[in-house]
Formats: sequence, C-alpha cells, structure tokens
Amino acid sequence: MPRLRQAYTPHPVVDQSAAHLRGYIEGNDAISGRPFMQEVLEGLTSPLEDADITGLSFERTTPRFVEPDTEEKLQRLFEENRWTDMLPIVLPTEERVAAMLKGTSHPPDKIVGRLRPTVFREAWEFDVEKVAVNAVMAGARPEYLPVILALASSGVTARSSSTTSFATIPVINGPIRNELAMNTGIGVMGPYNHANATIGRAYGLLSQNLQGGSVPNETYMGSQGNWYAYTAVIPEAEERSPWQPLHVQQGYKPTDSIANLFFGGWYTHAGYGPRATWKEKMRHALAAVEQYSPPLFVMDPIVARGFVELGFDTKEKLIAWLADNALLTAREYWDNQSIQLLRPKAVAGIEPYASRLKAAPDDVIKIYEPSEIHIVVAGGETQGAWKMISGALRGTASIDAWR
Repeated sequence: MPRLRQAYTPHPVVDQSAAHLRGYIEGNDAISGRPFMQEVLEGLTSPLEDADITGLSFERTTPRFVEPDTEEKLQRLFEENRWTDMLPIVLPTEERVAAMLKGTSHPPDKIVGRLRPTVFREAWEFDVEKVAVNAVMAGARPEYLPVILALASSGVTARSSSTTSFATIPVINGPIRNELAMNTGIGVMGPYNHANATIGRAYGLLSQNLQGGSVPNETYMGSQGNWYAYTAVIPEAEERSPWQPLHVQQGYKPTDSIANLFFGGWYTHAGYGPRATWKEKMRHALAAVEQYSPPLFVMDPIVARGFVELGFDTKEKLIAWLADNALLTAREYWDNQSIQLLRPKAVAGIEPYASRLKAAPDDVIKIYEPSEIHIVVAGGETQGAWKMISGALRGTASIDAWR
C-alpha cells in the first residue's frame, strides 16, 4: 500500500512526561515535517483516490548463489549484509545444503511458513531450502533439521522487533530429545551441547534472514536486546521428572515430538528449594515480574521432587498455587506501559481484565490465570535450583511432521 495514510510519532513513549508526549502530538511529524494532527485529520477525512486503493507487489527473491570468493571475504560479505548473528558461520555451499536437506523427507521448494519481525510488517514466505541454508550456517547437523523446520513453521519469530527486547524460548519434548542427544541435565540452558546450541542458533538466523531482516533501528527496535536470542532451547528432562511433561499436559502423546515456543525472556528470577520460606520467596518473585508477560518456571528435578513431597503431585496443583499468589495492587498492575495493551479488553468487559480495571487502586488482585503459567523440569541435579523466566506460550509445532 504505497499511499497508506500514516503519521509518525517519535520514540520513546515509555516513562515520558505527559507534556513531553503532548509535544509529539502538537508538534510536527518527525518524518514529513508537517503538523502531526493535521496529517491525522487529513488521513481520516480526505476521500480515497484510485492510487490509494491500488496494491503494490514487492520483489523479494534473492539469488540462490553468491559469487565464489575466499572464505575470509565470504565471511565478511555475510557479515556486511547482516545475514549472520555477528559470529562466524559455516558457509552454506551447495554441497552442504544438499547434505542438510537429507534430514527431511520434504522437498526443498515446499513452503514451510511465514515470519515477520513485528505485527505491522508483512509476513514473508519461505521454503525448506532456505531453512536448510540457515541450518548449515548455524553449524547444525542434518538430523536436527526437523526440529529447526518445526520452529520455522510456528509463525513465531525468534527476532521480534518489540522495543521491550523480547526473545523466544523453545521448549522441546518427546523422543527427539534422546534421538539427537540433546542435553536436559547439567548446563541445559547453556552452550554445552551441540544440538541445543546449534538448533537455537539456526532458529535465530532463519528468523532474521527469512522475515525481512533484524537490523537495529530499522527492523529491530529492542532497546537493550536480549541474550536469550542466541541459543535458548530447553529440552525437558521428562525421564527424571515426577510430573507429566509439557506436551502431555497439552494433550499430546508421550511418543510425539513437540516444540513449544515461549515469547518473553523479559525477566529472570532465580531461587532454591523448596526451602522453609519457599512461599515467601515465590511471592516476592511473582510480585517482581513484568505483569504483561507470565512466568515460565524451569525447575531442576530436585526442586520438582521437593514440591511433590509437599503435596504438589501434579504441575497443575503447583500452578494453581502460583496463580493464587501472584498478587499486586490494582494501582501497581495498571501502572505499566505494556499492560495498557490489555486495557481495551478490560473496557470491553472481557474477564478477568474487566474486574482488574474495576478494582480500587489499593485492592489486591490476581495478575495471572493458571492457564498462563507453565512449568518445565530441566537440570543436572547438582543443586535444587529454579528459574522463573518471562514466557507467554505463543505457538506449538509438531517436529514429527517435518521428519
């Protein structure tokens, strides 16, 4: 839509004074130089012309090959074009991509999915071969390709352009974890396992390259960025957990291999236990969250067994307790820039947001529904540790479908 009517206000808008924000509206558009409100009024009231409703097609194909050169110069070429995550890559030669494609039964030209860095950009379509190219670049092996294709097919990008600096954290369940020798134990969230690390890196690379870029100040606006965006992949330690694994909770069979994608990585709290004061610790951690993004708990098996001994013999029982104890005053809840995205639901009468909006400023309210909180068991049992990570479940994809 080349003549889409729009007016631009500068950033940031978070934590700016009312006078500062009013200056954006009463001043000139930072791009066109014209009075901002005049542009808004004209855009809303001027009659449409033929050119306003004529679509425009954009060419998005790229050459399959670059010109041959030395490895050093090709590495520099990929870096300068921002086709990398700024670390050295495995150069995706024709032979290497062909070998990678043997990891799936699907043809190279099959469409895998669509991705975009943010909701107001057009989603780009891509095929199996393009995913394989990025898998090679990440250093992945052909047998990892079904997992990488599943992540790519989810529609959830690993390179979100939110100014809040979100990341996407995949959780892997099912037999594929053992088939690929993925690490669910010591160092599960660190760079200590080839499959964990390269699958996560491939997901990040394909997201930035196949959605139209992830360039700071152009297609990436995360103010501080996020370290989870490099290789964050968490396979659940199903065999050492006293509870049902995540995918079985969702209705899948234990023999299904599934990827769940949690959009967040906004905050991380950590603790031990359950110790004598575990309730107080959990309440403190829950009160310190960014309430727009619910928690994903990653618990060492020691912690999970400890909660079973306290009577929480299912994840659902512990999640119910967490939801009942995730509390803030209504004033604190609504005094948050991101939570304003939920205000239209509250105004429209949609629960539980409507009740939260009606509450008096000093009323204590629950900030999460049980369905929003998730628990994954992973860790090496060297310490009874848990992490609470910002993570809203945004997508689920079958890995078996891409074998």
